[in-house]
Amino acid sequence: MSHHPTLSPLPTRPIRPASTDAILDALPAAPEILDVLPLFEESIADALPAVRRGFFGSIWHFIASVSEWLFGAVALIVGLAILSAIPIVQFLTLGYLLEVGGRIGRTGKFREGFVGVRRAARVGSIGIGLGLLYLVLYVPSSLARSAQIIDVEGGVAQQWQFWVTVLTGVVMFHAVAALSRGGKLRYFFWPFNFIWLIRRVWRGGYYTESCDAVWNFVVSLRLPYYFWLGARGFAGTMIWLAIPIWLTSLGLRFPVIGIFGSLLFMFVLLYVPILQMRFARENRFRVFFEFRKTRQEFRRAPVAFAFALFIALLFALPLYLMKIEIIPPELVWLESLFFIILMFPSRLLAGWALARAARRTTPRHWFFRWTARLSMIPVVFIYVFLVFYTQHVAWNGVPSLFEQHAFLLPAPFWGWK
Repeated sequence: MSHHPTLSPLPTRPIRPASTDAILDALPAAPEILDVLPLFEESIADALPAVRRGFFGSIWHFIASVSEWLFGAVALIVGLAILSAIPIVQFLTLGYLLEVGGRIGRTGKFREGFVGVRRAARVGSIGIGLGLLYLVLYVPSSLARSAQIIDVEGGVAQQWQFWVTVLTGVVMFHAVAALSRGGKLRYFFWPFNFIWLIRRVWRGGYYTESCDAVWNFVVSLRLPYYFWLGARGFAGTMIWLAIPIWLTSLGLRFPVIGIFGSLLFMFVLLYVPILQMRFARENRFRVFFEFRKTRQEFRRAPVAFAFALFIALLFALPLYLMKIEIIPPELVWLESLFFIILMFPSRLLAGWALARAARRTTPRHWFFRWTARLSMIPVVFIYVFLVFYTQHVAWNGVPSLFEQHAFLLPAPFWGWK
């Protein structure tokens, strides 16, 4: 009778379930799969094993998650404002705002409009952490500079310079360790990150893993996609707005041409928000020339589109008050911050209106269609009237008419010095 040796199973480490966001970030960013991402996300969440937490653990997890989301929302708004204050890079902001409305137009869910909030929280925590470390170096560096001014070759100045050099090395090493651990804000306050970093480097593969992590994070931001979306959205919108605005600007010299341009401008404003959202939803530049389909979209949700247009034009008017005096370049981001805060809700509502139209297959009753049309006419009339006279008070004069904040960039290229 032969005896076969019994092989004991090899010890295995428990596998941590990947988060849903991490799995979705690994998917290709093709627009055609965006419609199924919410369903795919729910199926992944159902398949992942549930993490058991106690009562207090669940409460703490909920508070931490909400706090991270709120912090990410603030960081996202500030980040978009900074990007929109940089020429050419502004298209990233416009592309993001178009994507916000496009996602809601595809899914009908407002939560889909807050794209990248968790990533923005991580970027914001890294920015705050590095800013605090900079303050740690700023005070000793200013004291060392003062000592050098008083006595360049004195012993006190040399001592200050030596300790500032040492402190700079320590702070840089601490920053690298905090970033290597993930860049969460708490790691910038933890003084023993160097122990983790040394152990991680000793284990091997640190350089490759770090490069892959940074590359994957940068790719997940989809910067080329947002830039290209914003650039094409800007071009398509200007095709509709350029001629009416130019004719309107001639109203002071040629009143008849100005009146015709204003009427044409009013007509274009009725459909530009729908055209932009359809473009963002389908990611096709040809959408800007599909006027008939755009009218059909309006007929299926006229009241929603009328309300979205009212909010967009209403929130755009306060931005013209900031054009009375030229804003110093270092404060342009403040104007952009107001732009993001005011224009973000209008994009959400425009996407919501488009989603309502997509859910219906037949036009609404004629009463709602004509009620919405008649309510939109005084709205666009008041907007065009006020915008026309802003050229007399705006710093840039007539070119300020082309600064259509409700649909384009927060600051034009020619406003930069």
